[in-house]
This record gives sequence, C-alpha cells and structure tokens, in this order.
Amino acid sequence: MDSQRNILLIALALVSFLLYQQWQVEKNPQAPQRLEQAQNNGTLPAPSIANDLDAAPQQSSSAKLITVTTDVLTLSIDTFGGDVVSAQLNEYAKEEDSEERFTLLKSDVDHTYIAQSGLVGPQGIDLSSTSRPNYNVSSDTFVMNDDQDELRVPLTYSVSGINYVKTFVLKRGQYDIDVSYDIDNQSGNNATFGMYAHLRQNVMDDGGSLTMPTYRGGAYSSQDTRYKKYSFDDMQDRNLSINLPEGQGWAAMLEHYFATAWIPREAPGSSLYTRVIGNLGDIGVRMPNTTVANGEKAQLEATLWVGPKLQKEMAAVAPSLDLVVDYGWLWFIAKPLHWLLSMIQSVVVNWGLSIMILTFIVRGAMYPLTKAQYTSMAKMRMLQPKLAAMRERIGDDRQRMSQEMMELYKKEKVNPLGGCLPIFLQMPIFISLYWSLMESVELRHSPFFLWITDLSAQDPYYILPLLMGGSMFLIQKMSPTTVTDPMQQKIMTFMPIMFTGFFLFFPSGLVLYWLVSNVVTLIQQTLIYRNLEKKGLHSK
Repeated sequence: MDSQRNILLIALALVSFLLYQQWQVEKNPQAPQRLEQAQNNGTLPAPSIANDLDAAPQQSSSAKLITVTTDVLTLSIDTFGGDVVSAQLNEYAKEEDSEERFTLLKSDVDHTYIAQSGLVGPQGIDLSSTSRPNYNVSSDTFVMNDDQDELRVPLTYSVSGINYVKTFVLKRGQYDIDVSYDIDNQSGNNATFGMYAHLRQNVMDDGGSLTMPTYRGGAYSSQDTRYKKYSFDDMQDRNLSINLPEGQGWAAMLEHYFATAWIPREAPGSSLYTRVIGNLGDIGVRMPNTTVANGEKAQLEATLWVGPKLQKEMAAVAPSLDLVVDYGWLWFIAKPLHWLLSMIQSVVVNWGLSIMILTFIVRGAMYPLTKAQYTSMAKMRMLQPKLAAMRERIGDDRQRMSQEMMELYKKEKVNPLGGCLPIFLQMPIFISLYWSLMESVELRHSPFFLWITDLSAQDPYYILPLLMGGSMFLIQKMSPTTVTDPMQQKIMTFMPIMFTGFFLFFPSGLVLYWLVSNVVTLIQQTLIYRNLEKKGLHSK
C-alpha cells in the first residue's frame, strides 16, 4: 500500500470520525437508572423535589444581593434562599483581549443559570419558590484580603425556635465552595430536614458544530457510573433518579471549558435527580433526611464547584469530577498526551511551541514504523511486474491468485499491510490530540506567535490550513504511486484540497500539529528514500 492510498485512508477515517462525533452530540439517548420511590427511607426522589420547589425563585422585595470576592471568583448571592445567582471568573476574560471577565453563573432576563440549595422535609424552610428563608447578613460585601486564605460568608435565619446558619466557605485560588447548614433546634420538638442542591439553567441545544462539537448540558457520576452526560433532551424525556447508597457521586452542568457541580459530603443514601419546569432544567443532589432532637445541633454540607475544567484540581475535590474534561473514547491516549503537553509547556512557556515539540516527539517515536512503512512500499512497487504477470497467467481464479500472492510475499519477505500500521497508529493520536485541544481550558486564548493569538480558535487568516494543504500536496508528489485507475488518481489529486477545507475550521493548535507532522513526514520521507535508493529499493 503506497502513501497516496494512506492519505485516502486518513481522509475516510477523518470524515467518519467527524460524522460519528456529531451523531453522538445530536443522538445520545439513554435509559437512566430508575429507583423505587420511597417516602420514608430518608431519600426523597426527584418527583418529590419537584413538588418542594415547583418554580423558579422569585426574589423577595426585602431580599438583596450580596457580593463575595476572592482572588479567582466574584459571586452574587441572593439573600432570598441563599442561592448563587452570579459567578464571575476573575482570571478568565469573556473574549480574547477583553477587560470584561467571563461570567459562568448568571440570572439575566434572557438566560438563567444559577446554583440553588436549601432544606426540605417536614420542617424544611425551602418549600416552594415563594416560601424560602430571607436570610440576614452582616454586610453587603465580603472580600478576601491579601492576608486571608479563607473567606466565610454566614447567612442567618430563625423561625419557630430553630436557628439556621447557611455558610459559604471560599478558599484562596480555589473554585470549590463549601456550603453548610448549621442547625440549632430549640423548638421544643424534634425537627427533620433534608438538604438539596441543584443547578438550574434554561433548556437549550447542546451546541457545537461538525468540526467543533462542544457540549452544553448536564452530567453526573454515581457509584456505578463514573461519568455520564445527561443532556437537556434526556431531562425532558425522563427524570433522572439514581440512588447513592454510599453518598459518592455528583451532578454537574457543563459548557465547553467550564463546569459547575454539586457534590454531597458525608451523606450516604443521597440521590441524583433531574427535572424540567417550563423552560428550566434542574440537575442536582438530594441528601437524606436528618432528624435533630430538641436542644441538639446538626450540620448538613455539600460542595459547589464553579469554574474552569481544571483536571488536577477537580480530581482533588471529588472522585471522577475531572472526567468532565471529556476526551471521548480515546481518553487513555488523550490524557497522557495532555500531561506531556503540559510538562513541555511548563518549560517552554508557549503552548504553540509545546505542540510543535510534542509533534516531533510523537513522530520520532513512530520513526521505526514509518521506516518500515516506506520500505514495505518500495518492496511492493518492485513486485508489481511479477504480480502483473501472475494476474495475466492465472486469470480469474481468485483463490489461486491469493495463494500465489501470499507465497510471493513470503518468499520476498514483504508484508502487504506494512504501510498501513503507521496510519492506524497516527489517527488515534490525531483524534486524541483533537479532543485534548478542544477540552483544555489552558489553551483558551493562548497565543502562539504573530497572527495566531488563540490556539483554541481557527486561524483567522487560514494561513496554517493552506500551508498544511500545501505540505500534503508535496507529500503526494514525493511519493511514487502504483495507482493507474483514473478515478482513484482524481481522488488523490483532490485530497489535499478536501483536507484543507476541513482544517479551515479546526482549532489552529490542531492544524499546527498536523502541519508540523507533515513537515516531519517530508523530512523522514526524504531521508528514508535516499537510504532506500542506496540499497536499490527505490524503484519507480
């Protein structure tokens, strides 16, 4: 098999990959795990949650928004219910070179995306959209000073002899926020509560395109499923209801480089749920009921992640939370590639240069296979006259032809599939790197040089794709071919043009990888062919 057929293989694999991933984005139905509804076992299933909070929160006329600022987050918390209704990420720009910061959570007229939490159950204080506590706070603003590593924001409320303190605990440089309820029961009777925490957002399309299929929607982790997407379409089709006997799991909302998630803490018997109310979709966690005796105290706690998809940090917050950086089915290749890319970047301090160095490392590691590929191609070309004579002698007897061809290959020590292996190894690496670049928030707005100011976006002037197409054309010209069929020849001729068309819309970091890979191929091809010519194998 010669290099031009290899290019055709790459094209078919690429097109198949793009079509498959788009199909996955648009058609991802699943049958969620169902659990039996139980009203008195401490786990309140999704339908009961829907009854507890049947609509979007309505801010009380006496409520207000308080501002909480750390080095990485600026939050707005509504004292009516104590919900996080805005979250600005201080270290991430909204747009490239913009002074305005990226806002992940928001409560605008045209878009709602908030993190809610509360107490339900027999003595719950968050019973409906209009029946929620109006907390008292000591200040309208809370700011983490330079000498602070932790900022605590307490909200207080008292009713019927029970005192509640809802506290947000934020830490320097971190995007995980501990949210706890401290309950002091002085009512004269036992009191039973269960904490819930969910993310609420307008139902919308998953988003993305054929070349950049980004996902926007829900996701969850349970003891049986480490990571699973649960789209808005899934939520509309059926409520999710999964039991967490050991309390290990989380519920999240994802959008390209960013994520929010609720994680229960020390709450065996929790459950995951979804529901759709009008144009709003919820995904969250319901923790089991806790009975607090008169005169006793209790604490219920969960953790809210609100920020970028940082794998190391997310893995430290909850098991499998780092899997929201979705590398697809080739994650076992993509994760090491991302790790290696990060290690290189820590030295060279430029992601584009890191991609180039990674390309040289990958292609260098594959050099023995590449050499074997071209050697096999050269030997196959030398056998063409013998194969042509064999076809003329044998005629239409395919079985005999196959047998004699195999005997010839064995005699000449030629592997007819030797030229395919490097291609089949290169495509998984390409796809893995594609997902690494697509999902790595570190590359967002990261410049390379000159006109490439964002490696996660397409080349604004299409220079890299055009150079990539030109390099493919040169590879074709340097590779002698045995193809004689006119249709195949036309396909081969237009292959660089087709690839260029695809790569016009790919992230520039990925195009850079493929361009450098082609340049390395040209260098390797030149060196290998010269060596083969010396051995008399490079016969056209």
